[in-house]
Amino acid sequence: MSNPSPSPVSPGGDLPFRLVATDLDGTLLNSGETVSERTRAALATATAAGALHIIVTGRSAAWARPVFDEIGYTGIAVCGQGAQVYDAGAHKLLTSLTLDRRQAALAVAKIEAEIGPLAVAANQDGLDGQVLAGPGYELLIGSDLPVVRADKDELFTAPLSKLYIQHRGLTDDGLAGVARQVAGDLVGVVMAGPGIVELLPLGLSKATGLAVAARRLGVRAADTIAFGDMPNDIPMFGWAAHGVAMANAHEELLAVADEVTVGNDEDGVAVVLERLYPVR
Repeated sequence: MSNPSPSPVSPGGDLPFRLVATDLDGTLLNSGETVSERTRAALATATAAGALHIIVTGRSAAWARPVFDEIGYTGIAVCGQGAQVYDAGAHKLLTSLTLDRRQAALAVAKIEAEIGPLAVAANQDGLDGQVLAGPGYELLIGSDLPVVRADKDELFTAPLSKLYIQHRGLTDDGLAGVARQVAGDLVGVVMAGPGIVELLPLGLSKATGLAVAARRLGVRAADTIAFGDMPNDIPMFGWAAHGVAMANAHEELLAVADEVTVGNDEDGVAVVLERLYPVR
């Protein structure tokens, strides 16, 4: 695969990209779930040059907020796979899209009719929305993230942003494929990380959320470079002018990336930004 690189910053001072969009887990964050000093410095240099940085994450705003506080992020963020545009500094939702609960329940039923019982968790809508984990659901990221154990029928009692599903007998990719095949007319389906297959409002993606946020920021897709590591980042790569996959990325994202950098534990975001926005 050819991985062309963007042009470097021109002598005249023009920015190669006005918007730097970064996924969070597996991309901006290292395996210790923090942002390295090198990456912080590279982002600071890019923003000092006039670029904007936006985080685009599958995490809900409630789950992303502790990370934003830890890394000092106060800008606009796209959360919940695009369902929420969130002002981190003001701790305020600017937009929020919910998953139709009847459609979601029907989607779960159709998938279970095809492959048997699922373990299901529900991400409630809103800044105070809880994550309710049904019987057998195992959270595999962010071990300190709060979840509430619940019976399966309790998962649909409040407005939802998305559902998480797991199946003991299928891989994440296999489960996502079955879900798309049997319920793709009801919900969106993404694989967002190990053990994280999600059911979303139909048509929702990181690209739709990023497009809304970019309009607020006054930038275009042509002005945007995006970084990611999982299949849920594919729509964002399709929207942005240039998509950079981490070396640790899923093979589906690597296949559509314009460029591949080193892994998130090797400061892959910083490696690219240092080339594009050198210290002057």
